[in-house]
Amino acid sequence: MKLAVTGKGGVGKTTVSALLAHALQTAGQQVIAIDADPDSNLAASLGYADPDGITPLIEIKDLIAERTGAKPGTTGGMFKVNPRVDDIPEKYAVEISGVKVLVAGGVKKGGSGCYCPENAFVRTLVTHLLLEQNTALIVDMEAGIEHLSRGTVGAVDALVIVLEPGRRSLETAHRIMRLAADLKLRRVVGVGNKIRSEADRDFLRRGMGDVPIAGFLPYEERIRDAELRGASVAGATAAVDEAVAGIVRTLSQIPSLEEA
Repeated sequence: MKLAVTGKGGVGKTTVSALLAHALQTAGQQVIAIDADPDSNLAASLGYADPDGITPLIEIKDLIAERTGAKPGTTGGMFKVNPRVDDIPEKYAVEISGVKVLVAGGVKKGGSGCYCPENAFVRTLVTHLLLEQNTALIVDMEAGIEHLSRGTVGAVDALVIVLEPGRRSLETAHRIMRLAADLKLRRVVGVGNKIRSEADRDFLRRGMGDVPIAGFLPYEERIRDAELRGASVAGATAAVDEAVAGIVRTLSQIPSLEEA
């Protein structure tokens, strides 16, 4: 299963990414999780003891220069747009409770040097892992789909938009849905987080219209407590773990692109 996870900042996107990665690993899959958000917290959400000690790949300048043939920070010019990345998981991933985590860092946006060696490196890594047949992949992205391209969307089983009951969350979700439509990525689902009532569920169902919601995660103080303590969010509460398992089952039944 290859899942790209996105959503408005603060909705619990990284928490959901960590829970999905743990659930897939528990189900017996080999899992790689990529933290592709500039505000890197995925390793911490999985309970890694020293998350601040992990240097994002996008900041390892010697590695990027070696693989792309260009100095990071430069724009335009000549560099390899498809650098070698097949050995990156083995060399740079940290393993947390059976999940291999790569901290990639965020890609640069247009106007800030988006055509650069760093972006070529990260996007090639994501593409390689999306096409890898023997592993499940979770990509924890920021509030957009900058890491995906027209050439890779077909390899994504689903774009998962994490939502919380609130209009700003839905506004961001609709912006992401427009970007996904531009790339013809039709397998888009929502996951409701921090749910306190049936009214919250109904609000998100109405707000997402025809886009299906794969499941809802209840609001749990124990999740927040685990994050504050630096403990793994997986296993913090049985109710959340059960809800995540149900979401994984729902996602596994998403029809292929040809059937959609």
